[in-house]
Amino acid sequence: MKNNFKIKTLGVAMSMLAVFSSCTQDFDEINTNKNTLTEDQLDQTLAGPAFASALYAGIHNGSYSSPVDDQGTWGIATGILPSTFTHYLSCGYGTERNAFVNGYEGRGWLRFYTVAVPALNNAIKASQGNADALAVLKIWKVFMYNQMVDCYGPIPYTEAGNNKEKVPYDSVESIYADFFKLLDEANATLNATSATTVGTLQPNDRVYSGNVQSWKRFGNSMRLRLALRISDIDPAKAKTQAETAVAAGVIETNEQSATFKVSNITPNNLNMIVNSWGYYMTASMESLLVGYNDPRLAKWFSPIDTGVYQGRPVGGLQGQFGTTKFSMFNNDVLGSGAAGNLSESKNIEIFMASENYLSRAEGALNGWNMNGTAKGLYEQGITLSLKQWGATDAQVAAYIAGTSTPTVPNVAAAYPTLGLSDVPVTLPVAWDASVANQRTQIAVQKYLAIFPESWEAWADLRRSDAKVIYAPINTDNNEPGVGKSLMKRVIYVTNEYSSNNEAVQDAITKLKGPDSGGTRIWWDTK
Repeated sequence: MKNNFKIKTLGVAMSMLAVFSSCTQDFDEINTNKNTLTEDQLDQTLAGPAFASALYAGIHNGSYSSPVDDQGTWGIATGILPSTFTHYLSCGYGTERNAFVNGYEGRGWLRFYTVAVPALNNAIKASQGNADALAVLKIWKVFMYNQMVDCYGPIPYTEAGNNKEKVPYDSVESIYADFFKLLDEANATLNATSATTVGTLQPNDRVYSGNVQSWKRFGNSMRLRLALRISDIDPAKAKTQAETAVAAGVIETNEQSATFKVSNITPNNLNMIVNSWGYYMTASMESLLVGYNDPRLAKWFSPIDTGVYQGRPVGGLQGQFGTTKFSMFNNDVLGSGAAGNLSESKNIEIFMASENYLSRAEGALNGWNMNGTAKGLYEQGITLSLKQWGATDAQVAAYIAGTSTPTVPNVAAAYPTLGLSDVPVTLPVAWDASVANQRTQIAVQKYLAIFPESWEAWADLRRSDAKVIYAPINTDNNEPGVGKSLMKRVIYVTNEYSSNNEAVQDAITKLKGPDSGGTRIWWDTK
């Protein structure tokens, strides 16, 4: 990883950039001449193509058309880590039992620092002198790095892409401080501009097509997300930041939600992988979705041949369930479209409007001004999520008023010793009278609304400490803080110890605990 982590500004990033554009207005045109770009050619004509690469790689997706990446990045970086930790899927790998095996924890790190970061840095260099473009790039930088810092703890940030062999790690606290600074700068710029579209980014922006107002809402939504994240470690700052975000205007409708518009060379990796790699519905998801008569159930998963939904308990040993059948992701793989090209037609969820309403509901319980009551915001968040997945008005009304509670998974009958009868959530959807229960209800509904974006779901479960999912039924990791508990972080990449050891040791000092899955990061205080 020594050479990988130097993150040279050109090379890999320019090869990746070539996948997305040949420096024309056509995002999908592949540049076959991948070796002619030099740093002095990074003018504003390359800002958009570089941004395109940063967008796609920044959400941990890879293209089969890319010379440097493939869809396996999602399967490993997302599928067997946060998606497994959150019980969004059962993958069968050792991470189900809280073990780090085969160096899988390094795949996301490698692709982030050798594809996403160089592409972003190139976009920033190419955009010098264009304040509007730089504002959008600052917002995307916050999003990209937020997922990584919440995953690993201290990471290379300030000097990432500095062309040096040894790259220092920044503390979580300092990175979060810079996040808010970048969002302040971006918001000031976009508020002051008379432009409605960032022209240099627009042709290659598969999220918002360069729309200034949309990127402002996205930046404010990130501010709200980060405010909640620090609400235990710095409640006063969290309140200020959250109220600032809501007053400035966050994402409020499904039409405003951030999704990446896929193409034949930038496909949805989740749709390509979940069934082909053998990922299944989990017992935690079954308990919630079946118990609540959730209309999203049939959109997300398929029943087994007996006609029932059956989730696999997370943390099973090899062969523990024999030939027992479990529900797979449904044939439309979380969406709709023609069979055979779903990965090229199902857009990728980045930030959904429903999350903001549920975050605002929690903020209202904290005494923050969220422009609404906790109950009203909670119910609006649920409504938007259900509508996102095609629910009818009648289904929405019935769900919000529902008094049923999560159910014991079907597999418990065949395996009565697994402890599945003790369901994690015992509350209905209908708004409870107890504030403590209301917080749990918000956490449960946010967990469902964020699906399938597991990076944020994992962070939110760690922050809220709400009991939403089962504990793994087995563990291969008896380190302090791990066992069968929710994983607290991902360990550092092995090769970093040999190539950048001094920086890694400093990072562990900043982490204030051992480099293990049981060490809480800065904002995770309880």
